[in-house]
Amino acid sequence: MTAIDLAVVVVSWNTRELTLQALHSLIDDLKTSGLNYAIYVVDNASSDGTSEAISTAFPDIYLITSNTNLGFVKANNLALRAIGFDSGQADLQVLPQAVYLLNPDTITQPGATRTLYDTLMSDPEFGLAGARLTFGDGSFQHSAFGFPGLFQLWGELFPIPGRFYESRLNGRYPRELYAAGQPFDVDCVLGATMMLRRDVVVATGIFDERYFMFCEEIDWAWRIYQSGYKVLCVPQAHVIHLSGQSTGQVRPQTVVRLWTSRLLLFQKFYSAWKFFLVKRLVVLGMRRQLRNLDGASQDADAMADAYQQVIALAQNA
Repeated sequence: MTAIDLAVVVVSWNTRELTLQALHSLIDDLKTSGLNYAIYVVDNASSDGTSEAISTAFPDIYLITSNTNLGFVKANNLALRAIGFDSGQADLQVLPQAVYLLNPDTITQPGATRTLYDTLMSDPEFGLAGARLTFGDGSFQHSAFGFPGLFQLWGELFPIPGRFYESRLNGRYPRELYAAGQPFDVDCVLGATMMLRRDVVVATGIFDERYFMFCEEIDWAWRIYQSGYKVLCVPQAHVIHLSGQSTGQVRPQTVVRLWTSRLLLFQKFYSAWKFFLVKRLVVLGMRRQLRNLDGASQDADAMADAYQQVIALAQNA
């Protein structure tokens, strides 16, 4: 059995029209790429008819329907296991050359998928590649970031001078690197477009399922980096990322999930003293959010409860 070139995984949750749009643009691009591919969609118990719409529009896609919302991480892993990864006895001869994790709120631009694939496969040291992302209105979107440091955490919790927002201290890469149009080394790429070599997936494992969502791509990129592979942003590959269409649906719950994941990430990769500082910063930051909360807002009570939950998580970590 000959391995295909590329397996694409898309996870959706109540984003029917966006997912259909993402699949149309992806398939249009793949049809002209010359790649031998397969597409897997995992639907996280959507209530908007996503599964039925996909089955009708794309009968050749491998559709996996979950009865519960598994979250981004477990849903991606479900597809990766269906492809053959993480089996304990992975056969490189039958696994795809690469796997591409793509968000449902994306619109693939012509040539992007092949460009990512060719760049990734051009050097065995390249483990992970991500596309250049723009927002729906065409404006610039940061597509890659440095591993989060204490300054970046401070910037998330407390106001920082504007001149620092775009700096490397805040995990941002200069816009000139994107404009130059050549691949450049980064710490991690945004999870909207993640293409990985099969041997890297086998060597580093799949997503850590302790994350429900958020930070899971940073965790995997960190493991890839520790294993000696490079991570790239590829500006020549352009994908529109509409951003946050699913996560914006449950705001208080999203806050708790975000900081649960961040605390796990910091505990996993930081030294003990650095993680102690992280916990103190998070507690102070959440207390600041509580003081600044508008009590008249519709979700004030829910947001206050979310901040209190994060405080408890940090104190008990």
